[in-house]
Amino acid sequence: MANLSVNICGLEFPNPIMTAAGPGAKDAKMCIAAAKGGAGGIVTKTISLNPAYVPRPCMARTNSGFLNTELWSEIPKEQWIEKEYKKAKEAGLPLIIGMGYTKDQIKELAPLVKPYADAVELSTHYVGTDVTPIVEALKAAKDVLDVPVMMKMSPHTDIQTIAKAVENAGADALVMINSFGPCMAIDVNTGYPIMGSKTGYGWLSGAPIRPLAVRCIYEASKVVNIPIIGVGGVTCGKDAAELMMAGACGIQVCTEAILKGPDIYRKISKELNEFLNEKGYKDVNEIVGLAIKKSNHREFRTHSMPPVVEHEKCTKCGQCRISCVYDAITIDDRLNIDESKCFGCGLCVTKCPKNALRISYI
Repeated sequence: MANLSVNICGLEFPNPIMTAAGPGAKDAKMCIAAAKGGAGGIVTKTISLNPAYVPRPCMARTNSGFLNTELWSEIPKEQWIEKEYKKAKEAGLPLIIGMGYTKDQIKELAPLVKPYADAVELSTHYVGTDVTPIVEALKAAKDVLDVPVMMKMSPHTDIQTIAKAVENAGADALVMINSFGPCMAIDVNTGYPIMGSKTGYGWLSGAPIRPLAVRCIYEASKVVNIPIIGVGGVTCGKDAAELMMAGACGIQVCTEAILKGPDIYRKISKELNEFLNEKGYKDVNEIVGLAIKKSNHREFRTHSMPPVVEHEKCTKCGQCRISCVYDAITIDDRLNIDESKCFGCGLCVTKCPKNALRISYI
């Protein structure tokens, strides 16, 4: 058994898989369910001064990902402070309280959540290039609180500039990324958008945004020295490992918990442990930032390096051949790759259901 415990900003988590500030932690009942379901920490749904009036329908699973028009908590802050936070503390896990969005709102909210927060997560949903709104919100919290203040980041194009500015302003950790958007889906049976917002737009989350989360975490972790908690599209243990290799030391799960229920935290944690054992890691912290360390040994190349076939694994299913636009794959009594035709694109390797193909990524 690998060690899964992590220390983030002085807080001890029994495993790195925690809730995200969304429907999976919408009240104390869901927070307790997440703890029973194996979560290593609790991040509560974001509150603001007033409860959110959420447009309906507000969530949808599509074949391109999960769309939502979710806002902050629909529960009044008074209920959170008088009831929900106290009950959520009974889970016995680190409690990170989500709040937003502007400096004035946070200035008023921070003293109210202070008695219950082991840490706070600030959200601004800001996607511009001027860091002022983010920094001002951060400083408003830091002026009042004596617990770690974590800043949740949108998927900015210039993530390094934003991340460094937030670190310099005093953030104790970064959380990345928020959902991506605006996006849109239409019910082709009626012609209406499936989201209930005024525009019909929503925000994309789930597995399709994981590559975006990986890129943001990877880039930010190169320039900051504070911890990063990764969130965005984690569905299984290997997904969690991917975000951690990019530089995250903790993982939040939102969409998959909505779709699969609170037992998903234990499932992902178990799969992460199995992955670590399989690869010979004794501690989950060993893989944090591994991709950055490896990048120093990688060379850019444009010449083809055909995949290697592990014939004992190959079932000759033909999935690789179907997608080979270079006509380099044939299957007789075994799978063959014509090196004179192979472009070295790597698609067949990622498509093989039995992992029977290997290619060099160096």
